[in-house]
Amino acid sequence: MSLIQIGPIEVQLNRKAIKNLHISVLPPDGRVRVSAPKTMSDNAIRMAVISRIPWIRKQQSDFAKQPRQSDREMVSGECHYLWGKRYRLDLIERKGRHEIKVGRGRLHLHVSEGTTFERKVLQLDSFYRGLLKERISELLPSWETKVGVSAADWGVKKMKTKWGSCNTNAKRIWLNLELAKKPPECLEYILVHELVHLHERKHNARFKHYMDTFLPDWRERRDLLNKMPLANTRWVY
Repeated sequence: MSLIQIGPIEVQLNRKAIKNLHISVLPPDGRVRVSAPKTMSDNAIRMAVISRIPWIRKQQSDFAKQPRQSDREMVSGECHYLWGKRYRLDLIERKGRHEIKVGRGRLHLHVSEGTTFERKVLQLDSFYRGLLKERISELLPSWETKVGVSAADWGVKKMKTKWGSCNTNAKRIWLNLELAKKPPECLEYILVHELVHLHERKHNARFKHYMDTFLPDWRERRDLLNKMPLANTRWVY
């Protein structure tokens, strides 16, 4: 993997054993990543990227306009998201087990005195993970029936550049933990998106036809997801 300058744009170039060139503009700051076939010439790569500069600039502009969450300190009063809604954190130090309760626009985080920042974050992540898994378990069976596929396995994990992923050979689906912070319809969109990949691996016309068939408003849901505040986490590529 190397960094190259193509016109006004710095590009992260990754040569792989693939057939086609892929250009990605990655959140949160619009960094450009190009995956190119090992046999493709430098000049061909440059020409391909130059031809997509208007699209790249549009994607970077969209990322720049997205609101950002402030750095998390895990203290009372700061803002956190759950299913697309804002909640104020209410930190309560007490004896007993750590837990989170939701009520009246607040996330009540109960921890023991002296709990570290890292442990508070782990508790919040565990809370999000439990709710997300519960919602996925409710959605998955009906969508597998509608789409006509079955996932052999699925899970939730923190992902740095994707909302979801699908290993089509193993029929395994992963969903980003951050989806617990987004509106429920965004989770459903990503779930259907990954299930459709079990029919079609690429984001081509056939893939879009499946999405139009199973989830006609998928573009609106995608746009909603892209407009939601980005996590404050520094993304690494």
